[in-house]
Amino acid sequence: MDGATDVGRPDGGVSRGKEDRGQDTGDPDVADPVAPATLRRGNPMRTVLRRPEFRLLFGALLASMAAESILLLALAIWVKDLTGSDGLAGATIFAIIAPMVLAPLVGWAVDRYPRRPFFIAANLATAILLTPLFTVSDSADVRVIYVVAALYGLSYLTLSALLSGLIRQLVPVELLADANGVLQTVRQGLRLIGPLAGAALYAAVGGWLLTALAMTGFVVAAAVVALLRVPETPSAGGTLRWSAELGAGLRHLAGEPALRRALLGYGLGSLVMGFTESLIFAYVDDGLRRDAAFVGVLVTVQGVGGLVGGLFSAAVVRRAGEVGALATGVTLFGPAAFALAYPNLALGCAALLLAGAALPLITVGLNTLIQRRTPAGLLGRVTAASEALVSGPQAVSIGAGALLVGVFDYRLLFALVGLTTTAAGIFLWRGRQLSTPTPMVRIPLQRRPPAPTTPAPRPTP
Repeated sequence: MDGATDVGRPDGGVSRGKEDRGQDTGDPDVADPVAPATLRRGNPMRTVLRRPEFRLLFGALLASMAAESILLLALAIWVKDLTGSDGLAGATIFAIIAPMVLAPLVGWAVDRYPRRPFFIAANLATAILLTPLFTVSDSADVRVIYVVAALYGLSYLTLSALLSGLIRQLVPVELLADANGVLQTVRQGLRLIGPLAGAALYAAVGGWLLTALAMTGFVVAAAVVALLRVPETPSAGGTLRWSAELGAGLRHLAGEPALRRALLGYGLGSLVMGFTESLIFAYVDDGLRRDAAFVGVLVTVQGVGGLVGGLFSAAVVRRAGEVGALATGVTLFGPAAFALAYPNLALGCAALLLAGAALPLITVGLNTLIQRRTPAGLLGRVTAASEALVSGPQAVSIGAGALLVGVFDYRLLFALVGLTTTAAGIFLWRGRQLSTPTPMVRIPLQRRPPAPTTPAPRPTP
């Protein structure tokens, strides 16, 4: 791209940063050099995919998200097969979320170093940390799966914080919701094939081939991001005490009204949403009387809903605002949980379609709100802190769910999930005025600037 962060102005004009190579400051008047003749009004998702640098990032994430989609469910199924325990299978997801306690440290590191090389290194490190899975052979090795899951959780937190900053650098403010929506559409759409492919490969050849495929995906992602041209910004660290820098993300979240309400409401919902990681195994086993691998089929159904939700998530953000979109997603989770309290395959599929549609609304609403309400130099710490504030309660609920599913009827627990998420959604909806809807604007099409030409030498007399 060879320019500063692209931001199209609402009046259809484009202003320039310092020689078009300024820092990513979050200033809405900094943009790439784009000729006025390229201004168009069209489909925002199509517009964001026309940007060359975003297309490269999109390709890299496609590889890594595909690896993730076939691996994560397979890890839980692997534990279920080795131990026969629904609780231990659900605890695999708990292990992934547990490293969120390190969010302040991760966010500080992300804000301190250039994002593109950090993103490349993090993907390569993720591929390496999966290698211990090749040693798993029986129930005594379950601890290896948990350790790898925890390390992957640390990697996921790091990559999420880096990705938020990269998107902010590559995409105009008006297209942030669309960029997030495109990525969530792909992430949720991969649930259509990823879980089934992962479960099928696991059933056919075990976890080793899945591990090799996942490693390949992260290596490919690193290679593609290496082609990305992003203006690197100097470190903003060094002016505050280390402890103050670590807490800067949390202070920003607490001080910004829309972010504060969003995290409080979603955090309340997350206190019970994690129950479903273990409840879904009990639903399949005790309710539908199916094998554990059938969970892959249900997650694929959820992916259909996620695909639909991803396609419409940016439109919901534009019409209802970021907090309104988040409220809609959390509220939809309520009736989905109530429906899963009754073990019927058709009703369960409908519920999972609804839950799937809710997830991208939640993610796109929250991510876009953070990107729009946070200075660029704080974005890593704020993103990591928000992940921790949401995933912390979720980790507690996953752990509690793994214990409670062995004590209480799973149907009662699904009803509790429905009540709590409905209340959280209502709380969020009442604060939707804190973020205003985003109007449709004219966005400049990005093109890479032509390479400079060297003038012909003058003839010597």
